[in-house]
Amino acid sequence: MAAGIGRQGLAGALRALRVSRPREQLLLVELNRPDKRNAMCSAFWREMVECFQDIAQDSSTRAVVIAGAGSVFTAGIDLSDLGREFLAVEGEDTARRAWKLRQKIQEFQETFSVLEKCPKPVIAAVHGACIGAGVDLISACDIRYCSEDAWFQVKEVDIGLAADVGTLQRLPKILGSQSLVNELAFTARKLLAPEALTCGLVSRVFPDKETLLDGALDLASAIAARSPVAVQGTKVNLLFSRDHPVSDGLRFMATWNMAMLQTEDVLKSAQAALEKRGPESVTFAKL
Repeated sequence: MAAGIGRQGLAGALRALRVSRPREQLLLVELNRPDKRNAMCSAFWREMVECFQDIAQDSSTRAVVIAGAGSVFTAGIDLSDLGREFLAVEGEDTARRAWKLRQKIQEFQETFSVLEKCPKPVIAAVHGACIGAGVDLISACDIRYCSEDAWFQVKEVDIGLAADVGTLQRLPKILGSQSLVNELAFTARKLLAPEALTCGLVSRVFPDKETLLDGALDLASAIAARSPVAVQGTKVNLLFSRDHPVSDGLRFMATWNMAMLQTEDVLKSAQAALEKRGPESVTFAKL
């Protein structure tokens, strides 16, 4: 676990994730079951929540990159592991079993919602396969890059399910075509990297995994060089505005900035601009 990250008992205890600090103010969170194609086991769902709750409180981190160890980003849910967990849900009758199943589904939803709740920008760097719950994961990230060999698949209909941890709610707000969203969700067909770029699922495509990670880290470094008050406030307001009418978003923004405009970061940034210096030349306090 990276220095400065890890609630008591979490540091050094990760099974499904690996967290490192490749550059100052950045964290790299890797799905770390390469022998299982980074399939999401029960430990993954718990560790993601704990990890990003910690990151949200870590003033030393200003941006995060999520990637996959090994040959693919993720094969999605580990059915052999989680299938047993869901089948084991008990209840005295149908209603009580359904109630417990609903609670468990909501717990799984939080695994990716925590990415949005974390005020630090989160960049997904996808190579190879990104299947099923992998699409749920990247849909909750702020920025998505991929390599030329990447492909994406909303796989749930092929196993008799409607995707239930975020894809159906977030993907329509990302892609420019509801028709395409419906096609992908109804058929489970593969979406290759060139089409992912064209439709807006990703914003850049790189030749291979190595250049992808370099590009994602360079982007994270550029974000980290800016005022954390400005960057984190921007993320909060973008998400609020996504889910509310324009008038509500404007009111929320006014209330937000009546406090945040009083930061010293505004004066520091303005002075750097007047002196024709970039934001990298300014030292901003931790947030």
